[in-house]
Amino acid sequence: MSSAAENGDAAPGKPNEEKTYKKTASSAIKGAIQLGIGYTVGNLTSKPDRDVLMQDFYVVESVFLPSEGSNLTPAHHYPDFRFKTYAPLAFRYFRELFGIKPDDYLYSICSEPLIELSNPGASGSLFFVTSDDEFIIKTVQHKEAEFLQKLLPGYYMNLNQNPRTLLPKFYGLYCMQSGGINIRIVVMNNVLPRSMRMHFTYDLKGSTYKRRASRKEREKSNPTFKDLDFLQDMHEGLYFDTETYNALMKTLQRDCRVLESFKIMDYSLLLGIHVLDHSLKEKEEETSQNVPDAKRPGMQKVLYSTAMESIQGPGKSGDGIITENPDTMGGIPAKSHKGEKLLLFMGIIDILQSYRLMKKLEHSWKALVYDGDTVSVHRPSFYADRFLKFMNSRVFKKIQALKASPSKKRCNSIAALKATSQEIVSSISQEWKDEKRDLLTEGQSFSSLDEEALGSRHRPDLVPSTPSLFEATSLATTISSSSLYVNEHYAHDRTTKAGLLLWQEVHLRENVADIFFTVNYYIL
Repeated sequence: MSSAAENGDAAPGKPNEEKTYKKTASSAIKGAIQLGIGYTVGNLTSKPDRDVLMQDFYVVESVFLPSEGSNLTPAHHYPDFRFKTYAPLAFRYFRELFGIKPDDYLYSICSEPLIELSNPGASGSLFFVTSDDEFIIKTVQHKEAEFLQKLLPGYYMNLNQNPRTLLPKFYGLYCMQSGGINIRIVVMNNVLPRSMRMHFTYDLKGSTYKRRASRKEREKSNPTFKDLDFLQDMHEGLYFDTETYNALMKTLQRDCRVLESFKIMDYSLLLGIHVLDHSLKEKEEETSQNVPDAKRPGMQKVLYSTAMESIQGPGKSGDGIITENPDTMGGIPAKSHKGEKLLLFMGIIDILQSYRLMKKLEHSWKALVYDGDTVSVHRPSFYADRFLKFMNSRVFKKIQALKASPSKKRCNSIAALKATSQEIVSSISQEWKDEKRDLLTEGQSFSSLDEEALGSRHRPDLVPSTPSLFEATSLATTISSSSLYVNEHYAHDRTTKAGLLLWQEVHLRENVADIFFTVNYYIL
C-alpha cells in the first residue's frame, strides 16, 4: 500500500476504508480543492478582462491556506497546505469560451461535496465529479501537468479555430502542496453524465494487445470494457444516419491530426452507450436516484460540452447551438446491429501522453516480444491512423440506403427498357428519313446528269460534267454493298431509286421488330 502511494497511485485499501493518494486521504484532497479553487477564482474576478498574452500561459500564482485561517483565507480542519494556480488568465479565457461564468464554476465545484469515482485505468489517479455532473476533477502526474502547461499555447490556438471538438476541455490546472507532497489536479468536462445510465462503457484505443477488461473490472457494477470486448459484444458496429456519421468522422479526423501535430499518442475514446429500449423499464429507478437541485434556479449547460454539440458544425441552427431534447442529455442517436435505439456519449481522453524517450523504449521492447502494430504505445502518426481506421471500419458505420424491392425493381426495369426502345426506334426513324431525303437528292442529281448527257448529243461542242473519281467510287461502293442485303422480291429493281427506297423501309421495319422482340424477352 505504501509503495503504491509513494509512486503517486491511489491506494484503495479495504472496501469501507478511505482511499489515499500519495499518503493523503481523499477527503483532505477534496476539501483542499474546494477551498483553493474558491479562493483563486474569487480573487480572479477582481482582475480586468484583457487579451491573453504569451506570458500568461506560464504564470503560476500561489496562496497559503493555514488551518487556523488568515486575513485572506478561511479557517478549515485540514492540514496546512499551499494552493497553486497555473495560467489563471488563460484558463479563465477557456471557461468563457465555453460559456462558463465564474459564479457557475464556483457553484458547481464548491457548493456540494465532490463525488469520488472508481478508476478503471492503470494510472492510479483519483477521479471526482461535481454534484451537478458538469466537471471531472482528476489527479495527474508531474510530467502530465508539465506537458499540459507546455501544450496550452497550441491548445489555445486550436480552440479558437474550432471550439467544437471531442478533445478534453480543460478548465483549470492546480497543485496542492502539503507535508512536502505535491498533488496536481486538472478540471475537465464530464463525458458520461451520471443522470443517464450507461448500459455499456468502453475505452477504445484501436489496438488489440492486452485490450480486454480484467476479471476484477468485469465484477464491478458498471465495468469499463476495452477494444476486444467491443469487437465481441458489438461485432457489427454502431450505425448512424449519413449526416451524423460524416460529422462524427470529420471531428475525429480533425482531432487526431491535432494530437499528431503535438506528438501525442496512447489516447482513448471513452464511449458510453445508453440503450433507449431498456430505459423505459428503468425510468422509475432513474427518477428516484436523480433528484433535481431545487436550490438552483436553472441547471448550468456548458456550451459544446455534450457529444452531439461536439460533432455538429456551425450553421445547424440560428445561433449555431443545437437545440436538444433534455431527455437525451446531448447523446448522439444511433442503432445497434439488432436495431436497438441507442444514445452515445463519447470523448477523447488521456491526451497528456507524449511520445517521449520512455514511451519509445516501451514500444521498442514490446515490439520485440509481440506484434509492434498491435500494442497501444506507438509513434503518433501510426497511432492516429490506426485509431481512425478502427473507428471508421469497426466501431462506427453508416446506415446504407434501403434497397428497392424485387417487384419495384422489375417495374423500373420494364419502364427503362420501354423508354430505351422508344429512343432507339425514334433515332432509327430519323436516320431513315435523313437517308431517304439524301437518296431523293441523289436521284435528282442523276436525273439532271441524264438530261445533261442527252443534251450533249445535240450540242457536240459541250462536254458533259462528270463526277470526280472519289465520288464515283463511293457511289459505286454504296450501291454494290446495299444490293447484297436486298430481298429477292426487289432484286430486279435495285438499280432504281424506287427499289432502293422500298428496301430501306423494309430493312427499318425488320430492325424495329427485332428491338420489340428483345424488349418483350427481357420483360417476360
